[in-house]
Amino acid sequence: MRFIHTADWHLGRLFYGVHLTDDQACVLDELVALAKDACVDAILIAGDIYDRAVPPPDAVRLLDDVLSRLVMEMNTSVILIGGNHDSPDRLSFGSRVLAGQGLNICGSVNKDVECVSLHDEHGPLHVYPIPYAEPPRVREILESDEIHDQDSAMRALTARVRQIQPGGARSILLAHAFVRGGKETESERPLSVGGADLVSSDCFQGFNYVALGHLHRPQNAGGDTICYSGSLMKYSFSEADQPKSVRLVEMDGQGVCTVESIPLNPLRDVRRIKGYLKELLRNPDPSKSREDYLMVTLLDTDAILDARGQLLEVYPNVLHMERPHLALSADRTTRRTDHRKLNDLDLFSAFFSQVTGEELNDRHEAAYESVVTELRLAEREAEQ
Repeated sequence: MRFIHTADWHLGRLFYGVHLTDDQACVLDELVALAKDACVDAILIAGDIYDRAVPPPDAVRLLDDVLSRLVMEMNTSVILIGGNHDSPDRLSFGSRVLAGQGLNICGSVNKDVECVSLHDEHGPLHVYPIPYAEPPRVREILESDEIHDQDSAMRALTARVRQIQPGGARSILLAHAFVRGGKETESERPLSVGGADLVSSDCFQGFNYVALGHLHRPQNAGGDTICYSGSLMKYSFSEADQPKSVRLVEMDGQGVCTVESIPLNPLRDVRRIKGYLKELLRNPDPSKSREDYLMVTLLDTDAILDARGQLLEVYPNVLHMERPHLALSADRTTRRTDHRKLNDLDLFSAFFSQVTGEELNDRHEAAYESVVTELRLAEREAEQ
């Protein structure tokens, strides 16, 4: 059995105000071509199909086009789950009808365990999709008071899978989660606040392959066959030096997997460049495209008239510019706090201290976490 593991497409993403649909379409054309050339039997997409609960029309059209080519033109099975960016109900629309065509969509967690069975000359291969769900939702569905965070929710869900998992049969788990020890980037949205979003890799023992989504850096998570494929593209400048790829997996009749990372080549790369303005204008790197999305760090200390405008004449997609010396305080020794690098809880804590003159205590933090969880639940099902 040969399949592709991919995740975190984030269709409809805005990057510093730029719509990335054309860039995403280019990379997805590569994915379709790879699926055809490699003669894969299935595509596994581990969540965050869209970038937000109500995606823009062009993102919906792009997904429809890609899935139509894979399923209808190439007769390739597709199994996809919802991530924390997706609306479970919207993503699942028509799923029972589409399953008969080889498009298996699992947008929300249900009480009954879902299983998609694929077949080759060695027999069945069972794929168990577990979409993202907040712990309160899992607790309600499974009617278990022991579920209080992402780890206990995932343990309860995988335990239900193991109850129906045939002994000796090959199996794959498809999930969207933050595995403890995984390396994150700036472009992932936290699953929760207060550290309750982490799950242990031992939740995933007993499967021949675990296809994970959520973390945008391609990496293994507790074993060679517990893998994050990483995001479809670079969605932050923190990922500039991070090649993007999909996992091409071949599983033999005994369930042993050979995993290969296949790089993806974007229409425009995401890069960081640094130097003095005159040098950057005179000597662009000839091995790189000037059309790439750029973050520029200027080392100049003198005043510059319209530095960004000058850069745009040479590099039309400068999205962010930094001048480190301007970030220094008056005595030139202490940097100001970069609030962009603080998480939500840190920002609220700083705000709370500034307004009240007191430090955030455990009771305040618990109240904040409760409110944010409710807001995120509402956001995923926002009407507009």
